[in-house]
Amino acid sequence: MLLAAPPPVAWTPLSFGLRVSLARLGPQAAASAAPASPATSAISKSQCALRVLWWIGILTLYLMHRGKLDCASGGLLSSYLIVLIILLAVIICTVLAIVCVSMKGTICNPGPRKSMSKLLYIRLALFLPEMVWASLGASWIADSVQCDKTVVNGIIATVVISWIIIFSTVVTIIIVFDPLGGKMAPYSSAGPGHLESHESSQLLTGLRTAATSVWETRIKLLCCCVGKDDQTRVAFSSTAELLSTYFSDTDLVPSDIAAGLTLLHQQQDSIRNNQEPNEVISHSPEPAQEADLDAELENCHHYMQFASAAYGWPLYIYRNPFTGLCRVGGDCCRSRTTDYDLIGGDQLHCHFGSILQTTGLQHRDFIHISFHDKGLFRPPGSPHGFNVDGAKRLRQRCDAVLHESVLYGRTVYELPFLVALDHRKESVVVAVRGTMSLQDILTDLSAESETLDLECEAQDCLAHKGISQAARYVYQRLINDGILSQAFSIAPEYRLVIVGHSLGAGAAALLAIMLRKAYPEVRCYAFSPPRGLLSKSLHEYSKNFTVSLVLGKDVIPRLSVTNMEDLKKRVLRVIAHCNRPKYKILLRGCWYELFGGDPDNFPTELDGGDHRDLTQPLLGEQSLLTHGSSAYSFFSDSPLDSPTKYPPLYPPGRIIHLEEEGTAGRFSCYTTQYTARWAHESEFSRILIGPKMLTDHMPDILMRALDSIVSDRATCISCPAQGGPHVDLV
Repeated sequence: MLLAAPPPVAWTPLSFGLRVSLARLGPQAAASAAPASPATSAISKSQCALRVLWWIGILTLYLMHRGKLDCASGGLLSSYLIVLIILLAVIICTVLAIVCVSMKGTICNPGPRKSMSKLLYIRLALFLPEMVWASLGASWIADSVQCDKTVVNGIIATVVISWIIIFSTVVTIIIVFDPLGGKMAPYSSAGPGHLESHESSQLLTGLRTAATSVWETRIKLLCCCVGKDDQTRVAFSSTAELLSTYFSDTDLVPSDIAAGLTLLHQQQDSIRNNQEPNEVISHSPEPAQEADLDAELENCHHYMQFASAAYGWPLYIYRNPFTGLCRVGGDCCRSRTTDYDLIGGDQLHCHFGSILQTTGLQHRDFIHISFHDKGLFRPPGSPHGFNVDGAKRLRQRCDAVLHESVLYGRTVYELPFLVALDHRKESVVVAVRGTMSLQDILTDLSAESETLDLECEAQDCLAHKGISQAARYVYQRLINDGILSQAFSIAPEYRLVIVGHSLGAGAAALLAIMLRKAYPEVRCYAFSPPRGLLSKSLHEYSKNFTVSLVLGKDVIPRLSVTNMEDLKKRVLRVIAHCNRPKYKILLRGCWYELFGGDPDNFPTELDGGDHRDLTQPLLGEQSLLTHGSSAYSFFSDSPLDSPTKYPPLYPPGRIIHLEEEGTAGRFSCYTTQYTARWAHESEFSRILIGPKMLTDHMPDILMRALDSIVSDRATCISCPAQGGPHVDLV
């Protein structure tokens, strides 16, 4: 049964689903629906400060140079500036009124903001004279070349800025506008019988299909530079379905989500601070486990260099902003020589130079490097017995790959990677690159599960579709192109090691599973892998040969469809419980994120403690993962039921968790110290909110943490145990 929901907060660019047509389910529902707000709500608020500064600049220009407008067409320019100053003043007043009204009430109490829709329609109407006047200004300035140059340049700047703001606003509205938006109807008056009727079922199905189509149009617009092959179209559809379904039962603008995340962060910190000792399950690791941890940390520290190198020169320059360009500049400008040959364009020289600097290897140690589907196949030198005919055939194959990549570019589910000989560890290293392009983002968001055809003892071999497709692409390149065969023909006694970071970590873990039958000694080191990757049986199977490394509160190793649904439920809960205006929440949250404080000083419970109306979602449609359930409760902490398409997925292998020692300050002047321990996958079953949830995922931060902890443990062989696996009840 679907329960009545509080009135929606405002129009939201993220909200799709049951708005306009659902009013047909009951006249009382339609009558009680809150007024809709156009898409310009969030847009107008963000323009207030810019408009004020712009208005001051134009007023200053007019007052200082109005005496120079005595030229031909000067009267038109003077009229343009005067009218523009007046028009901007009216727009600023309207925007300020919108901001003031939006500060009234609470997120779940839109009553004091009932005049918002009228103000927004007034603001929307002002776009027409603004566009007309910008057009006239562009026409008049073209006929005023004989006027004072300073004045002309200033007016040209105002015309250009006018059109930039108008264009950006129009594009934003096109992207975020919800054509399904309207008035949301609570469902209590309709009753469950209406919702279960054939007409209602068809209505819901039609709305979901329309919402998916709208999201797909947005994604195609944002990813207009991506190719239009079959794989890309499949990725568009998959991503659109995920996003439309996930946001179908929320009615929150972005600032509402920011406020909810702020409240949730304080709630999590409060629970952690008040946690009783018996709520933490811990035990000291055995000596064998501790020795194994030291060995694996050293391996992670070594192979993280390859995972970082796979990103090429952008990450190297980012990590070395002052010296990086000088170090790889010579390689970027290097002309091709007979010593080694790069196939795929001159930019590969920059990538190759950064890879050499990061890994410390020599040119002859690389078997294959690919970036944007342009491959570097480095034929081994004569000491390895590579003949001239083989080199010619290899060059022809490279030319074909280059020709195809120039025409079509790299498509979705195709990840760049490198293969190198690591003589220090006596291993053939395959390093898969993480997310660095729109194609990679579409691969990440293709989050439904698919069954893998594997010959292993694991059952229910399910995996993230996008990442498994990417791993299959690398697998086919390694096997069909003979890259691994070539590597092991040079060093047959070496062991295969597969590494990657982020998206590359997930692909590396799946690639190791695919290759384990042919290479039983394969090892995988997955740095910050996504949680939603493997089924439970594959997760257990991968523990035999895969080690994952997670830093702090990194959000990606906690990111899955299941965890995102749990996060949405918790954000809705804290928002529904909050009795403070949104601007106060955000101001207090900014202070808390920057300087810390006591999370218990900010209550989030409704006055009077009446929570009877809080056991329901803000909108009536069922959750993404509870389509088959009859109710939705904010207070239910049980795992969400998942449909077949989005089952619970888990991270790969055994997990090493690096944590900061003590309470890490926001602006600490001291070097951060880390502890390392083996962790259970259940510790990453919920997303933790914090200022470092994104930065802890960056490869340079992870590399710095590994440098610190390996150095500390090397100087302190007899360090005390840091505790075993525990479950943090947040």
